[in-house]
Amino acid sequence: QVQLVESGGGLERTGGSLRLDCAASVSGGTVESMGWYRQAPTNQRELVATIDTDGRINYADSVLGRFFLFRGNARNTVKLQMNRLKPEDTAEYYCNAEYLRYARNDRKNYWGQGTQVTVSS
Repeated sequence: QVQLVESGGGLERTGGSLRLDCAASVSGGTVESMGWYRQAPTNQRELVATIDTDGRINYADSVLGRFFLFRGNARNTVKLQMNRLKPEDTAEYYCNAEYLRYARNDRKNYWGQGTQVTVSS
């Protein structure tokens, strides 16, 4: 199982910066990738950035060059540094972990409870 604890987010002006942190508590398996998704009102949840066990990072085109995902010092932690924020970045941000369960060799996605990011113009 995986439990995700998110922190960060809040209200920022256009052009400002915010950081989101996520820590996963894992048992019975391993986390194969972690990252962040976001969902604005009336939109579908979309990828922001993920990192896998090999360190490969996948960014949404809309955040390339502005957002940076990196691992924290502790195991199974990730941090999303969001720079040059835009009003269109306003959304609920969700931490995601893709989990491989050892006992059954199956995979499951876990989600955090979400944290709001609001960018004012």
